[in-house]
Formats: sequence, structure tokens, C-alpha cells
Amino acid sequence: MTIRTMADIDALEARPFAEVYPLRTPWDIIRAAGESHGEKPAIRYLHDAADPSRDEVVSYADLAARCMGAARLFRDLGVVPGRSVAILAQHTPMAQVALWGAQIAGHACPINPMLKPAHVASLLEAAGASALVVTGSNPEIDYWSTLVPALRAEGVTLPILSIDGDSAGSDGDLAALIDGASEPVTPEGDEHALAAYYHTGGTTGTPKLVQHSRLNEAHVGRSCALLHDLGPDDVVVNGFPLLHVAGAFVYGLSTISAGGTLVIPGRLGMRNRAFTGTIWRQVERLGITIIGAVPTILAGLNGVPIDADISTLRWFLTGGSPLPTELAEVTERKTGKGVRNILGMTECAGAIAVEPVHAPRTPLSCGLRMPFSEVAILGETEGDADPEKRLGPGETGIIALRGPNVSAGYSEPSRDVGTFLPGGWLVSGDLGQLDDQGRLYVTGRKKDIIIRGAHNIDPQMIEDALMAHPDVETAAAVGMPDAYAGELPVAFVTLRAGAAPDEPALLDFLRDRIEDPVAVPKRIGVVEEMPLTPVGKIFKPTLRREAIRWAILAAAEDAEVEVAESLETRVSVPADRLDAVKQALSGMPLTLDIVARA
Repeated sequence: MTIRTMADIDALEARPFAEVYPLRTPWDIIRAAGESHGEKPAIRYLHDAADPSRDEVVSYADLAARCMGAARLFRDLGVVPGRSVAILAQHTPMAQVALWGAQIAGHACPINPMLKPAHVASLLEAAGASALVVTGSNPEIDYWSTLVPALRAEGVTLPILSIDGDSAGSDGDLAALIDGASEPVTPEGDEHALAAYYHTGGTTGTPKLVQHSRLNEAHVGRSCALLHDLGPDDVVVNGFPLLHVAGAFVYGLSTISAGGTLVIPGRLGMRNRAFTGTIWRQVERLGITIIGAVPTILAGLNGVPIDADISTLRWFLTGGSPLPTELAEVTERKTGKGVRNILGMTECAGAIAVEPVHAPRTPLSCGLRMPFSEVAILGETEGDADPEKRLGPGETGIIALRGPNVSAGYSEPSRDVGTFLPGGWLVSGDLGQLDDQGRLYVTGRKKDIIIRGAHNIDPQMIEDALMAHPDVETAAAVGMPDAYAGELPVAFVTLRAGAAPDEPALLDFLRDRIEDPVAVPKRIGVVEEMPLTPVGKIFKPTLRREAIRWAILAAAEDAEVEVAESLETRVSVPADRLDAVKQALSGMPLTLDIVARA
């Protein structure tokens, strides 16, 4: 059925859940697709965007067979329910095989290969890993020659299999070993069994892993297919990494559930300039119908002249960071294709709300909730979200949700406090409101997570590292608006009496102490005292305002324009530089009034 409004979702929910979602695990979806679609392309992987002869095509039947072969191999390596396969790899067909095969044998644990080896080792222990899959040595990306020896030095003795390398790793190549796998594996447990641990941040020694059930992932995959109207004729560009829930479920499993074809634009995904620089010719060549991209990538595509027939293209789908209305309007004017937004988080397998593609785009809206889920705007009691205080349409409060997409919590239950509440509620950390049509809007952030591109950064990671410096008395990290990344991490510190480390010294101190390179602050400000609430907590809205000021001043400097140091959300510039400043600030997720100065 076509979903346009909440009435359509209500009609869907009038049917039995089992009728709407007959396939309630990722393997059920992949197995059924293999049987139904056979030799139809499930994945098209672009080894070289400039050389179509190197495209790798994996059929639905082959995908299902490879996943089961990987499951057999993993089981032989000791992966059983309660044990995981850690996957440190780029998004490739074999990474897909590893992800789904791991979930058949036990559970998967995708990990960012850019993390420090010591942190990876702690994640392996926390995830109960019995085997690792790592991108092998190749001309584009070589984690193998640096990461694997470093993990061995950290005491990791598990089997490490390579994928997508020029030669097999020390414990073998996954693709080659699958060829020797024999008897199928019967998945143990039902749709509520553990499917994956997804890493969401945390400091060294205290891994933060979200538990995904099989139903969480299957529900998001199928629900996104319904709201995005995906079908067998769709060809969907998915350049997100598999360690991100959007790549795995919102765009990945959803397309597979619909019998469409996934286009993976190489190991670099949508950072592959050979692909994005020829995006419109790729649309014509491959018959692409949908492009999924974060807003920053979408902005980059707008700069590529349309030099091909893009009549097959239906929609642009975006999420991961706020969607500026101006960006959506520019894209739609340039291409004649609609842009639709999504709101999600790792703790609900990637989807809270989706803008239906057949409904008009509503500026600033994230769309409608997932079918059979519940989204509420909650008031607060003593600063915490309170499910007993449900707010009405148009009222602003904390966004919370519950339903089949919501995780059971973190692997370490002590981390659930304040995020997973009794009654199945998940507190998103965002401030927002619902309108009388059921559309969800994000109006701010209650939680401190910094979102760089589609990458979540826990500010505590930065703050703990800064507090380890002997001269730092207090530290706070916030997001600074950025036209490309949405937000960049920045920090503020107060110093102990008599101390005088400068910003470069503090940044050098952090580089060896923050496991995730993208979390290293772009700027550190030294302040005499931190802004505090009446109860003595650091008041981050004041720091965010200062970070906004930094961002605006930097953008104005790039445009060679002077603006007042005391600016807030109104920027006054010389009339002859008005267009330059608007261009410099246009991509930022801010509401700015940019006016000409007399």
C-alpha cells in the first residue's frame, strides 16, 4: 500500500503484525529474497567508477548462499549464540556476507577500523568475539598491515580472516574459505534473539554497545521499504558504511526486502570522488532510482553539472544530520527530484521517523513514525524525561519512542540509565514536537551527542581525555556548526592556577588519548570560568552559542568579510559582499538572518 499520511499507517496497523511483517529476521528476508529473485542482481559493487567492466554483480541466490557459507565457517570457528564475529571492514559485498552470516551463526559486531587498536581490543572482549573479519591489503585502503599486527600486540589471539585483499590474510580469506563450507546452519532462537552489537562511542575500557535483536533490524528494513515505496525495479545507491545503521538497515536491508538492487560505490562509499563527480552519468548508466546520502554529500552533488539523462531517478533520501530547507530546495530545483528526510539513531536500528516519498516534503519535518511504533513528546521531572508527562501537538519536549525497532538496551545495563526507561521507552536525546498530522520535528538537542556527518561522537570521550591533562581543571565538549559536516567537535577548558598550556599543546595531548580520530576537537577554547546552572552543572547552551560564533566568524573570514564579534543569529555585512557571505554560511544547520549593511 502507498503511505502518505498517519491515516495510512493507522490502516496498516489495523492488520495483524504478522501479516504486515511475515519475515521478522534479516536472514528470513535474505533467504526469501534468494528464493524469489534468484539470479536478479542484489548488489552491484563498483570497483572502478570509470570502468564499468569491473563492476561486480552478486545475485540474490548467490548472496543467500554466501551468507549461509559464512555462517557455516563462523560456526566452525566457535561462533555460537552469545558469541560474535567482529567486522572491521569497508562496505563491500563480502562485508555484507560477513554481517549477515555472523547473525546466523551467533551475532555480529561491526567496528570502525579507524579506532585505536587498544580500544578495538576492549570492544572485542566486550562483544564476546570468537573471530574477526578485516579488510585485507589492497591499493585503496590498507588496514591489514597496520591494524592486525597492532591487535596481535594487544594480545588478541582470535582467528582473523581477510576480505577484499590482494592476498589471503594469515588465517585465510573469507571468500575462499566459504567455498569449502558444507552443511547449512540453523539459526537458534527467534526474532527476539541477539543479532548484533553496534558500537556508539564511549571511553577506553568502557565500551558502549547497543544490542540489536533480529526483529529490530528486520522491522526497520521493511518499514523503510514501505515508507520509501521500494520495489524490485529500484536501484538504490548506498554509500554508507555497514558499521552505520543507515548503511546496514535503512538503505541496505530495506532494498533487499523489496527485491531491488543495491549500488555500492566502492570502498570509499560516497567519499569516492570518481563516483560522485560523475554521479549523473552513473544514474543514466545504472538506471539509478534512489540516492541515499547525508546532507553534506547532497550539497556536494549539487555542484556537479547535470550531463546525462537522469529520468530514472525518483528520490533523494537523506538523514544522519539536520537537513537545511535551503539545501533541499536547491536540490529539488536543480534535479526536479524530491528530497525526503529521516530521523534515526543506533539504539533503534536507524529509524525513528521517515518522510513518506509520496507525501509532500514538509520543511524541517522528519516525517512519520515507523508502523507499529509509538513516538511521544515528553515533559520533564527534575530534568529527566517523564513518560507520565505526555505533551500535545505543537508542544516542545523530549522525543521518546517505543516499538519493534527499539533495542533492549546496552550490553552493559548500567549505561541504560536515562536512555532506556521502564515501559520500553527510548529517550532520543533530541528536543522536538509533533504536529496535528503526526509529523515529527526536531527543534534542538537535550542530549550532548555531537553529530559529525553521520558519525556520533560522545562528548564525554573528549572531556575525559582533557581532564587527564594535569593543567586542566574542567572541560566541556560541544558541536560547532559546519557547512560540510553538520557539526565539528570543539571543547572548552578552565585551567588550574598558574597553568598555561596553549591550544596546540592541548590538541597534541589529546591525539594519543582519543580512540576515534574524527572525535579530536577542531578547536579548544580556554575560558576563565565555565557557565553553570543553579545546581552547579556546566551549562552547555552558552558554550554552543560561543561555538556558533566561532563558526560564523570563520565563514565570514573565508568570504573576506568582517562581521561584528558580538553577533548572534543576525549577520550584517557590506551589500557588495552579501552573496559571498550567504554562500559561505548556506550549508550550516543554523537559522541566520543575513542582511546588507548600509
